[in-house]
Amino acid sequence: MAGSPSPGPEAGRASPVAGVGDKVPPGGKASSGDKVCSLDEAVAHVRPGDSLHIVTNHTRWTAAARHLVRHWWGRDPHFTLVMLSLSSLGALFFRGGLVDKVVTGYSGDVFPSFSPNPNFSDAYLAGEVEVEHWSFLTFLQRLEAAARGLPAVTTGSLAGSSMANNPGYSQVDTPYGPVGLLAAYAPDITLLHAPVADRQGNLAFQPPGLEGMWGALAARRGVVATVDRVVDDIRPWSHLVQVPAHRVLAVVETPLGAHPGGLFARDVPVDPYGEDLDFWAEARTASHGNEYDRWIEEWVLAPANQEEYLARLGPKRIAELRRRAEPDSWKDDEAAHPPDLEAEPVSWEIAAVHGARYLADRVVALDADALLAGAGVANLAAWLAVELARDRGSEVVLAAELGLLGYQPTPADPFIFNHRSFPTATMLGDAEQVLAGLVGGPGTTLLACLGAAQIDRHGNINSTVIGDSVFLVGSGGGNDVASTADEVVVMSTLTRRRAVAEVPYITSPGVRVRAFVTDLALFERDDTGELALTAVAHGEGTIAERAAAVRALCPWDLHVAEHVVELDPVDPALIERLRRWDPEGRFLRPGG
Repeated sequence: MAGSPSPGPEAGRASPVAGVGDKVPPGGKASSGDKVCSLDEAVAHVRPGDSLHIVTNHTRWTAAARHLVRHWWGRDPHFTLVMLSLSSLGALFFRGGLVDKVVTGYSGDVFPSFSPNPNFSDAYLAGEVEVEHWSFLTFLQRLEAAARGLPAVTTGSLAGSSMANNPGYSQVDTPYGPVGLLAAYAPDITLLHAPVADRQGNLAFQPPGLEGMWGALAARRGVVATVDRVVDDIRPWSHLVQVPAHRVLAVVETPLGAHPGGLFARDVPVDPYGEDLDFWAEARTASHGNEYDRWIEEWVLAPANQEEYLARLGPKRIAELRRRAEPDSWKDDEAAHPPDLEAEPVSWEIAAVHGARYLADRVVALDADALLAGAGVANLAAWLAVELARDRGSEVVLAAELGLLGYQPTPADPFIFNHRSFPTATMLGDAEQVLAGLVGGPGTTLLACLGAAQIDRHGNINSTVIGDSVFLVGSGGGNDVASTADEVVVMSTLTRRRAVAEVPYITSPGVRVRAFVTDLALFERDDTGELALTAVAHGEGTIAERAAAVRALCPWDLHVAEHVVELDPVDPALIERLRRWDPEGRFLRPGG
């Protein structure tokens, strides 16, 4: 592409699997002194064939990734893309022919809803791009092992799932019982965005941190960082420094460098900004249609630097993003999108109410400390369940895999990683603290609510792939939660495509699934280990007739309880609570 810098000379690569004693190869060590440079100079550290880790965290993106795409567009550099959650912008690497392989936990769109993206699915199914599917926790644990100089690390995830067949996972017998082991993984270069750095490259971060900084510490050659601000002395924020200067190759001052991701920036000397949901939605729409190349030219290939990129955004949009970072900005969205409280409930809303009631009952029965939910409607059901349980005297709090505990959802924003909820949390950490410490930890009773693209009679969940014709999205944190939570409730609508006798791919094992709650019925595990029909939704006809209709949707010999009961009618007040969180129906009324 005209105006793009030429790549540096290709160098030999070491294996991405790190073992004890692995060191940075000669010539790869970050230099001392001033590392502030331009985006062109920063991405020149990347070589053809590199394994590139793009850190997600709560910022989701980095201007260095966008500039890297521009730099290598159409030149077939054979990268391995290592990215916890690809989201819509990850599709840029596919469209530009930049990747041979992907290592990830989620390949799909996030905004305006969690859904498959054809750029990922088409490339994976056609065999054009190789993919390794991991859960969020195991993805970061492999990086952690490499950063610590270990050949492997133990994990409680993956056992009983299809991902247990990955070459980087083994279950071994030990004197302490069977133990899951993950092979270390070291990327060549890590790209990330931080709020602030000094000129030597010390990087300060604001939690929540999702995958954390293990990839930055594991990277063989080092880190390419964009930051909102470079300071001369970072010691006033030394308690937030997580990556030391000797691990950093380049620092580029790029205001709004996480865009369209947001930046939660409390106690650091930069102005925060919210997620640009409209931009994410535009990227998703473009990546699904015929206008993708035009969109890429406008937003990726044409802007030569961050200044030109921000000029395209314009001061009005930037001011709106700054406003969105203020905790009370949900009031603007609530005023702009009042919920329709008169519309008849739809299937997802009915399912969410049934799910919330069941979850609240289980929270009280278990005296649960925390409730963690997957994305989408399962998350809204969990929010409502916590309110219902606390109305009954429970002290349960919400947890989120991003690294949140004790947060409060805000009206008019149904997203599980809503930045406005960060200041309300009693704990801000990362995914390892939540998924490896609280979920399954002996000191915490944690109940989980998960969604499912497919669920079978054993409670196994598939959110990854159906045969060789349909790619979904991957595990996210679902496998980690399903593997170790005290109890799991799956919540969704009931359709012929969703309920199957045996899932073709086990993303999350069903061993801890107690119930499957839907708009039409409740299924609970019986003494045979299968999910049995125990209740039907309120509606027309007799209970027996409604039970027969449910059985017709389940393509196996469904177990039916001796006494099937009727679920309580849906309370309009509970529908209202759900709609106040999701007034635009992004999750509650998908497609309409």
